[in-house]
Amino acid sequence: MTPLQALQKYFGYSNFRHSQEAIIKRVLDKKDVMVLMPTGGGKSLCYQLPAVLLNGITIVISPLIALMKDQVDSLNLSGIPAAFLNSSQNPEEQKDIAVQLKNNELRLLYIAPERLFGKDDRLMTFLRTLNIVQIAIDEAHCISQWGHDFRPEYLMLAGLKNEFPGVPVIALTATADKLTQKDILDKLNLHEPAVFISSFNRENITYRVHQKTKSFDQLLNFLSERKEDSGIIYCLSRKSTEALAADLKDEGYAAEAYHAGLNNEVKAHNQEAFLKDEVKIMVATIAFGMGINKSNVRFVVHVDLPKNIEGYYQETGRAGRDGLPSDALLLYSPGDAIKLKSFAMVDNNAEQSAIMLKKLDDMVDYCQLHACRRQYLMHYFDEPFPDNCGSCDFCLSEFVKFDGTLIAQKALSAVARLKERFGSAYVIDFLRGSKREKIWEEHKQLKTYGAGADISRADWMRYFRELIAMGYFKLSDDGYSALKLTTKSEAVLKGLEKVELIAAQTIEEKEQEEVSFDAGLMNQLRKQRQEIAISENLPAYIILSDATLLEIATYLPQKMDELRLISGFGDVKLAKYGREFLAVINTYSKENGLVSKIDQKAKKRTSKTKSKKPARTSDTFKATFTLYKEGKTVTEIALERGLSPTTIEGHLNNFVQTGELDVSEIVAQEKIPAIKDAVESYGNDKLSPLKEILGDDYSYGEIKAVIAWMNYKQKAES
Repeated sequence: MTPLQALQKYFGYSNFRHSQEAIIKRVLDKKDVMVLMPTGGGKSLCYQLPAVLLNGITIVISPLIALMKDQVDSLNLSGIPAAFLNSSQNPEEQKDIAVQLKNNELRLLYIAPERLFGKDDRLMTFLRTLNIVQIAIDEAHCISQWGHDFRPEYLMLAGLKNEFPGVPVIALTATADKLTQKDILDKLNLHEPAVFISSFNRENITYRVHQKTKSFDQLLNFLSERKEDSGIIYCLSRKSTEALAADLKDEGYAAEAYHAGLNNEVKAHNQEAFLKDEVKIMVATIAFGMGINKSNVRFVVHVDLPKNIEGYYQETGRAGRDGLPSDALLLYSPGDAIKLKSFAMVDNNAEQSAIMLKKLDDMVDYCQLHACRRQYLMHYFDEPFPDNCGSCDFCLSEFVKFDGTLIAQKALSAVARLKERFGSAYVIDFLRGSKREKIWEEHKQLKTYGAGADISRADWMRYFRELIAMGYFKLSDDGYSALKLTTKSEAVLKGLEKVELIAAQTIEEKEQEEVSFDAGLMNQLRKQRQEIAISENLPAYIILSDATLLEIATYLPQKMDELRLISGFGDVKLAKYGREFLAVINTYSKENGLVSKIDQKAKKRTSKTKSKKPARTSDTFKATFTLYKEGKTVTEIALERGLSPTTIEGHLNNFVQTGELDVSEIVAQEKIPAIKDAVESYGNDKLSPLKEILGDDYSYGEIKAVIAWMNYKQKAES
């Protein structure tokens, strides 16, 4: 059997991704490999497929019990005999696995690193008696002290090449910078390894960073549009995971906490409920690696700052593993960075402390970035990338800028006169001429006191964030976040450099890919999958992924031969579940007069391989505008175009901002003055505070429309 035939038979795919084929060929040639591939990019297949073709046992080293069970369940369901050995099993279960190994009945065995080199060496002695044909080391970055998740027990794995000298070793990781990559190769003692680095880009994930204000309200606002979706929320502390999970339950969300301090029974219960979609949201600590291989996670939220880019990227990569559009939201506060500095320090190791602090600084730079976030992430992993990805909060927004040199000079002068000893909150109160007692009397005598009284506090806060991001200020690293001048500050103060600030930011828009799938059939397929999952006591996504169901609902296969062409339907799954799903498709198609579109799949696949170009937003905006002018409502347009009402409102706001559409067509005339006053008083940097002030009678859509109209008026007057 060739690798391609095995790919179709066991995994149900007709093509390899990234460098999978070349990696697999090298393993089959009994040569060592190191693989860097993003989470969800198909790393596991690089050792699972050779395990099928090699006549023997593949040992998989994995630090995560959760991931072991998930992968073993998935492999067994695909017709590949696999098992794991870990502390969750009783002696009888472990004995049964040993018998299967002796009889060569298994193809893969998952074990934790510490079990390999235990005190009594029993497991290693036993493994030497078996026909070991491949060793896979997952999460290989754990062996490096410079990596983001160093585990001392991984250092013992250097002995594997001595124990099994002729056996190929494949080391795999999703995140490792150049220093960590070199460390992995050195420590594992690999023999002339080939290194395969795939693109780190997860193009289906949209990255957003929002300034943390009222974090729970921000979170509820984000979740309100994702009530049926599965997601992970990361917190800094164990206590906050439990508190947040409880608060979300009070709001009607199916949420549970997961952290290392919970007892094993609770962790196992919560994890299984999440995997089976009984719990939609898992609230976990950043420090705890969940190791969840759940393919239908639609969003990952960090309500606290991650310690480094590697950890953040790996955690966000748990969203959208099935390739469907997913979101990553990070709520950032400078105070979080101060808290994390103590975590970054490593006792009696100044060199490692310096590296960890640099990684934290890089994370802060990402949060304060005023450029394409995806480009920053790709550059961090030494991968070239253009400066507009079309799917992060920066690239999805349009900015109206103005000459903010005078504002910048006032801010810089205030910090200088206050001798660089205060944070932004005090400096803003000082600039606005606050009468509060906290402003020192001697400071009220300074020339700059009250020089910025004409600017709202919210706008000043936004301008300071921009000036920090552009390098005109830096924050002190003494834990007090005092504003300090930089080498760039002097030219602005002397009037030698112009500073552009943002007057307004158009509403962030995410263009949805218009997939012509049948939503009714999709629901029927989901129900069928859930019934099978319950009967087999397995997570639904292991039966078939959301991406596979979406493909079925798009191409409507009517026969077994057509169903075979759907990605994710290998021979075993086709034989096991094919008829059940076909019955659903055939019944639905007959009732709705639908026919197979499977002949379109090949054409679609060909066009998919071409490089994606950003959609011409003007064309999609015009399509919405034309329908609106024909007298259709926002809801009607949304249904016709297969987009959300929020997206349609955003399209129309674009024409409000250009003056082509009168705001009074979208917002009742009597509501406009109140929204305008709120925006002028509090700024338009964040919508949720405005909504809170205005109340339930005003929608987000109406607020956005008035902001667009105000931008138009401001531009027309300037």
